[in-house]
Amino acid sequence: MLEELRKQVFEANLELNRKGLVVYTWGNVSGIDRGRGLVVIKPSGVDYETMTADQMVVVTLDGETVEGSLRPSSDLPTHLELYRRFPNIGGVAHTHSPFATAWAQAGMEIPCLGTTHADHFYGPVPCARALTQDEVEHEYEHNTGKVIVEAFAGLDPDAVPAVLVSQHGPFTWGKDPMDAVKNSVVLEEVAKMASVALGINPYAKPVPQYLLDKHYFRKHGKNAYYGQV
Repeated sequence: MLEELRKQVFEANLELNRKGLVVYTWGNVSGIDRGRGLVVIKPSGVDYETMTADQMVVVTLDGETVEGSLRPSSDLPTHLELYRRFPNIGGVAHTHSPFATAWAQAGMEIPCLGTTHADHFYGPVPCARALTQDEVEHEYEHNTGKVIVEAFAGLDPDAVPAVLVSQHGPFTWGKDPMDAVKNSVVLEEVAKMASVALGINPYAKPVPQYLLDKHYFRKHGKNAYYGQV
């Protein structure tokens, strides 16, 4: 079932490892078949070096396993909440990449300090609030998804396809599983750049709106002119 999507999710998970965004069994990527209402996700705690495409787990949007003999990622409820609430996304990735995770542990959004960031994210990458004790003790992973959605009240998840979960780490999403991973790679780069820039100049300011607009919209939207037709 969903052999092509399982291959895509498998390759996207391997790409997390190839790009140095995860170590050991950390991190996970999923993908969704919107037409069938099914999600494919990495199995929990399986090493990237031994993992195979047929080990990817197929689940419903309610979290019921449809196919697969292994347990799905423990972060599955977070992924499912994002799929339910962000209808345009086709893939979700979660890492503990060092610089993005450092910003999450600091509980701070990543400001848009330059055009590299503006090319990809339309404004700062938000940091969701810390979960309460009750939210951690009862349906922790589902509540993680809920605080992410809460952080995007008034924001466009398609224009800023990334978030930091306070004291935890980053989640990204995209049009498909590999696109979600690409956004994780870019997020780690802009997190690193912001860390270094603020180390050089703690008073560095975000780019002005006109520069943000220029760089974001020249690559995104109906009037974009970056790249080839």
